[in-house]
Amino acid sequence: MDKVYSDARSALAGLVKDGMTIMAGGFGLCGIPETLIEAIRDSGAKDLTFISNNAGVDGVGLGRLLETRQIRKMISSYVGENKLFAQQYLSGELELEFNPQGTLAERIRAGGAGIPAFYTKTGVGTLIAEGKEVREFNGEKYVMETGLFADISIVHAYKGDTEGNLVYRKTARNFNPMMATASRLTIAEVEHLVPAGEIDPDCIHTPGIFVKRLVHVSQPVKHIEQRTTRKRSEAAVPAGAGEEV
Repeated sequence: MDKVYSDARSALAGLVKDGMTIMAGGFGLCGIPETLIEAIRDSGAKDLTFISNNAGVDGVGLGRLLETRQIRKMISSYVGENKLFAQQYLSGELELEFNPQGTLAERIRAGGAGIPAFYTKTGVGTLIAEGKEVREFNGEKYVMETGLFADISIVHAYKGDTEGNLVYRKTARNFNPMMATASRLTIAEVEHLVPAGEIDPDCIHTPGIFVKRLVHVSQPVKHIEQRTTRKRSEAAVPAGAGEEV
């Protein structure tokens, strides 16, 4: 079966529908499947639920889908840096399910492993635990969290082969590998597409069995979430310069 598609739009063809739940990989703006997000925007699908660590920033990543009002609900851990997100949430347009970041990561991992629920100490005695089962183990209280599973996962990888084996680079390895396992169908955009067998098996992060469709994105834009600069100082004077001999 040929998993490689010519572009993101064709890779998503026939898959995206109103009301779907979609996982989108990445951490901040690092490792986000931006090309696939753009194709979802172009599909016109609405009332979508997105499971993602964050919602991009204004005009970038999932922020593009907020502009078109295609997202109904976000399941996230961090939603800063996005004014439009805040506006839609505070006005009641956007539903939000907040998660501690480690809890979100474990909910996704559990979903991919077929684990329906687990217990964690994180959130006990806070708003996070309201309406959830709390049990005691060895004298400590734990709150029950459910695993997460989506209709589609979209991920971004540094390298992939034509069989769908994926390698992520640095921070992009944060949520992408877990999300690739936690849906009915995973689509990956890869920066470097190589023939099957070229990637050392010991270096593969996501086995190809989890990936059904691929699109090659050779020169993705690498955004900087917050650019902080300072004025360049005068070059330091070399040691001993100006001393009398």
